[in-house]
Amino acid sequence: MRNSAAQRSSSVDSSRFFNGASNDVVSFNTSATIVACDAEKVPVIPEWWMSKYMPSYSAARMFKFSNPNSYNWANNLLAGLAILFYVSSRMVMSQVNLNEDYLKLMGIYPTTGNSRNLAALGGIVSVYYGGSLIGALLGGSIADRSGRITAIILGVIISIIGAIFQASAMNITWMCCARVVTGLGVGAIDAVIPVWSSEVSPHQARGSFLAIEFFLNISGLSLAYWIEIFASMNHNQVLAWRTPLALQVVFLLAILALVPFFPESPRWLAKVGRISEARTVLQATRRDGVEAELNAIVRSVMHDQQHAENNSYLRMIFPRTKSQRELRWRVVLSVWLQIMQELVGIGVITVYAIDLIQGAGFSQGEAKLLAGFNNLSYMFSVLFAVFTLDRFGRRSTMVWGAAGMALLLLIGGILDKYAQTGGPNQRAYGAGVVAMTFLYTGTFGATWLVTPWLYPTELFPTYVRAKGGAWSVVGWSIGNGIVTMITPFLFQAIEYGVLLLLFGLNIFVIPFIIFMYPETSGRPLEQIDDFFSNATSWNVFTASKQIRDQGFTNHQWTRKYHGGIEQSNTSSMTQVSGDVNAERHGWANKLKRRASDAGLM
Repeated sequence: MRNSAAQRSSSVDSSRFFNGASNDVVSFNTSATIVACDAEKVPVIPEWWMSKYMPSYSAARMFKFSNPNSYNWANNLLAGLAILFYVSSRMVMSQVNLNEDYLKLMGIYPTTGNSRNLAALGGIVSVYYGGSLIGALLGGSIADRSGRITAIILGVIISIIGAIFQASAMNITWMCCARVVTGLGVGAIDAVIPVWSSEVSPHQARGSFLAIEFFLNISGLSLAYWIEIFASMNHNQVLAWRTPLALQVVFLLAILALVPFFPESPRWLAKVGRISEARTVLQATRRDGVEAELNAIVRSVMHDQQHAENNSYLRMIFPRTKSQRELRWRVVLSVWLQIMQELVGIGVITVYAIDLIQGAGFSQGEAKLLAGFNNLSYMFSVLFAVFTLDRFGRRSTMVWGAAGMALLLLIGGILDKYAQTGGPNQRAYGAGVVAMTFLYTGTFGATWLVTPWLYPTELFPTYVRAKGGAWSVVGWSIGNGIVTMITPFLFQAIEYGVLLLLFGLNIFVIPFIIFMYPETSGRPLEQIDDFFSNATSWNVFTASKQIRDQGFTNHQWTRKYHGGIEQSNTSSMTQVSGDVNAERHGWANKLKRRASDAGLM
């Protein structure tokens, strides 16, 4: 909420401008009458000409549940099933790449000591991410034009085609084309599902719900891996690699059968003028405050309509106006966060876990089993995020997660050096490497797995949120594509040095999180615009001061938002008192105070 002078100014402009943070108390106590009046000002957007040729959402088809909690669980289980597929499709190649029949059919056998075959192996894996990059951009555009449900359905259909082509591949060209097609579909699903989930879910539990979805995500990884383990036991080596690829279709058909019966995003429905349908979705998924939240959404839509010219991938990267520069800021944060997620090393550890464990002195059979158990522990580690992500916030979760992973990788790298030299203690050192690998993946699952997917869904305004999700997947595709392409060479070139390299990269990402990323936990999606509209510095501490200087009492964007009204004079007095106490009690308390101000404690 602003100071009194700013309130008077804001009230004059309220019919044409919605400011999330400055009006949050007012907007969430508005009557249904005002909602109706504002709704009349939202024009019904004509249907995109291609929409009539696409499958779409229907309110009449929507599932009916007895209470909103059941609906929210159902929504997030569907989202989790979709994410389960995407991770299983990504990880399915981990053991296919070890199948001798597959390698010979692709013309890339043997890979050991052959740089050409090694490059081709990495290329088959990485072209998938080229497809996902393009699919994300297309999916985001379709989601904004025809709705989130339509984009998801199209992504699933394309993925089914790609999975069938992969399972029936007869040469390397065929397989590469199939991987690109699958990537197209997965990119669309990946870009839209987190956006749809966050827009349908209550804002108080966005992090918890997405964490549940990513628990299913890693369940998919583990399931895909163990399917491959059992398939590899088949004496028929052809079926051993084709069966896991074909089983992707089972997940996709289940998603395709369920999606048409789920609700469309209320924010997208309001954007295209279908206010009554947006109200119906909110009534189905909220216990109370339906009219107040609808009013906030409608006012946000009215504000967004003034920036309709910004709804373009080109303008989000090459801006001409202030609002377009704000969008580019958000795009950079989203893309870089996804790239950093890959830089911390999870793709290296999970996709090439068997190579890592074998290098530490274990047989291939032992390495396969240990990698499988690592995936199981990884799956259960995500449950920590269900209880911590909304409680502790996004920034502290990522900073402490990266610090913990760096320490584990440093220890693992040192142990791996001795595990690879042989000798009587090789097995003991190898066991230490495996332990550090388990702890590393568990820490990643509890901290870094969910946040880079949740964060972009909170950054972007309604009118470009799907495109914002698409840019996030672009960053994910770039990071994954590079990592999967170069990792086989890294393991052969620097061996134990891979873990030490990842240690350095985890340290490298921490300053970016501390200084560049505002805290979004607990804030309504319509409130995030305040930060980007009223700050000019990319340093989040400086930006918070700029927002405070403009009269906002809700200006602490380095810390989790707990709702309500923050009193500027009170927080200033508290800060002065804290600084005095810090000086009195020494550097430890001063450091603790600085960490608290940064949202890290």
